Amino acid sequence: MSRFQWRVVVVCILLNVLDGFDVLVMSFTGKAVSAEWELTSAQLGLLLSAGLVGMALGAIAVAPWADRVGRRPIVLGCLVLAAAGMLLSSASQSAVQLGTLRVLTGVGIGGVLACSNVLSGEYASHRWRGLAVSLNSTGYAIGATLGGLLAVGLVDRFGWRSVFLAGGLATALAVPLAWATLPESLDFLLTRRPKGALERVNALARRMGQPALSELPETTDRSSASLTAGFRRLLDGALRRSTVLLWSAFFLAMSGFYVITSWTPTLLAEAGLSSTQSLTGGTLLNLGGIFGAAALGALAARFRLRHVLAGYLVVTAVLLSGFIVSTSVLWAALALGALIGVFVNGCVAGLYALNPVVYDASVRATGIGCALAVGRIGSIVAPTAAGAMLDAGWSPQSLYLVVGAIFVATGVLVLAMRPAHAAEPRPSIAAAAVGDAR
Repeated sequence: MSRFQWRVVVVCILLNVLDGFDVLVMSFTGKAVSAEWELTSAQLGLLLSAGLVGMALGAIAVAPWADRVGRRPIVLGCLVLAAAGMLLSSASQSAVQLGTLRVLTGVGIGGVLACSNVLSGEYASHRWRGLAVSLNSTGYAIGATLGGLLAVGLVDRFGWRSVFLAGGLATALAVPLAWATLPESLDFLLTRRPKGALERVNALARRMGQPALSELPETTDRSSASLTAGFRRLLDGALRRSTVLLWSAFFLAMSGFYVITSWTPTLLAEAGLSSTQSLTGGTLLNLGGIFGAAALGALAARFRLRHVLAGYLVVTAVLLSGFIVSTSVLWAALALGALIGVFVNGCVAGLYALNPVVYDASVRATGIGCALAVGRIGSIVAPTAAGAMLDAGWSPQSLYLVVGAIFVATGVLVLAMRPAHAAEPRPSIAAAAVGDAR
């Protein structure tokens, strides 16, 4: 991969760092917001869910447009939307206003997450694609971790609004950065062929130090002018099996992931750890995620991604089975929590990385957008369902065993997937212009 290709990946990682902060900002400030407006637990729960609802809307309603008008304009537009939502949130005067703005912010974040993952995968070579997409998830974990640390200092000194303001300003600064450094997808230019496509492809080839093309290569693009055609193609005969498997895997994995990240601090406290110790355990989950996603990507450069991901899912299930029992020994509980963070975050990163393997360029953003939307349904429903199970008398250990079974089931689905477009002749600039960029 050329330096230019790696620079695209780095910019996408930076965007995911901001998204990690923006997504979890409500978790960082929830206690202070609830105290100011005297909210009930149910009302605070709605605020916590509002951002996830917006992300689902952004993934399914906005991200698919990237297959029609390009990845770059959607990323830029969604960054502006997320920045505006964060900045306005800092001035909100009621819980209703804040909830509405959280949905708006989530729409922007959902579009950025989907398109940045697609872009990094499309600019990575075949060998390094898994690492490139996984590193995006590392950025998300970094943003979540740094956001939590920053929020502690800001809330105590300047109030909860300062956290939204800081996130909004950082996201706004990312707009000119992305404008100056983020190119249009090479796959999009070759597949959709907008006006001036050949000149734009050759400009990208020069930046990669490769010779120019005299004409665009043959294409077998089967997409139509209708946006709904992309959704229909996902469930066409050739793609239906892979789409259903990917959607099911996203739903299950995101359900398990959000049960773990949402409930672990509370369940550790109930198991006998102090408040500080339980929060430390929750923080280690995010810290572990920084290393887990990167490690999965590195392994995927040497072994088949599906096999690596299936291994991550099974190991996560094994670790979960002994997590709550380990709380009698503090160091063991914290070490196991960090390991769970490594593997559970790697599971989500691996699902992102599967998208370029499953879908070709003409429906790639639509495919990941729909999968993310389905996953968000799981992330909204599962923590609530876990709470209901605990209220019904389930023990924390039993809950984690169920979540472990969910990850094993996800591993079975992953192993059943096959690259749906592997047999299709795809437009390839690789032989003529950019080597192994595809």
